[in-house]
Amino acid sequence: MPNATVCLTYDFDAVSVWIHTFGASNAPTQLSRGIYGAWVGAPRLLDLHDKHDIPATWFVPGHTIESFPDRVGEVHDRGYDIQCHGWRHVNPATFDGKEAEQSEYERAISNIEDVTGRKPTGFRSPAWEFSEHTLEIIEELGFEWDSSQMGNDFAPYHLRKNWKAPDSDPFELGDSTDIIEVPISWKRADFPALMFVWEQSILWGYANERAVFDLWKTQFDWMYENVEDGIFTLAMHPQVIGQPPRTRRLEELIQHMQTKPGVEFAGVDTVVTEIRDGEREVFDVMGT
Repeated sequence: MPNATVCLTYDFDAVSVWIHTFGASNAPTQLSRGIYGAWVGAPRLLDLHDKHDIPATWFVPGHTIESFPDRVGEVHDRGYDIQCHGWRHVNPATFDGKEAEQSEYERAISNIEDVTGRKPTGFRSPAWEFSEHTLEIIEELGFEWDSSQMGNDFAPYHLRKNWKAPDSDPFELGDSTDIIEVPISWKRADFPALMFVWEQSILWGYANERAVFDLWKTQFDWMYENVEDGIFTLAMHPQVIGQPPRTRRLEELIQHMQTKPGVEFAGVDTVVTEIRDGEREVFDVMGT
């Protein structure tokens, strides 16, 4: 087994994040940022991965597939894994019930099958959050894993259902499911730090760019030195990380990781397959 695994992932939101999250359907400049991700950012990232011959996992909303079919097709044709990121880029809690939420995911699954010829195995919530129905839905739809939650830094674990979080009583852990969580973190994501959104005060995103990449490097080094068989998952967006000179800085980070003995790059689906085959262990974050 490797000493450490790096999973580079891309949320290919394109214009959907501006239409469905920020309500900018009549804001051409905002929409152009999503178009940039499809026209400019995505090709740069594909070229970077081709250059270093390393895998990547692309979480693609169905809206992006229907809006930019040629570009999403290129992602697949160049050998990169495409997994489910909903249809619209909306918080699952905003759906009007389970049926409406499930219908969107079914449409998204159909879109991915049209591109790849197979059903996706992994899910990442567009908002990195679940509704009260999301876990049940992805179980029923046959997903094997998720990458939306933050119950660990560098170790996968099983998601739990039937948990309870009452205001005046202790938190109840609930029951383990077969869905494997490969966790993410806002501290290992590009959008909060690097995407300026002036309408949303919590997303000012005007950080020192070098500091962001230094933080990712420091986190990776800590994991490498302290976590056996750790999984370092970066969550990025073509319209964010694809801007210069960020692809160069990402390349520098990749090259740093490659200097460490025993480091491999893998798609998230590959990691989960190894878990199910007994080649990797999962950590039960809840301690039971």
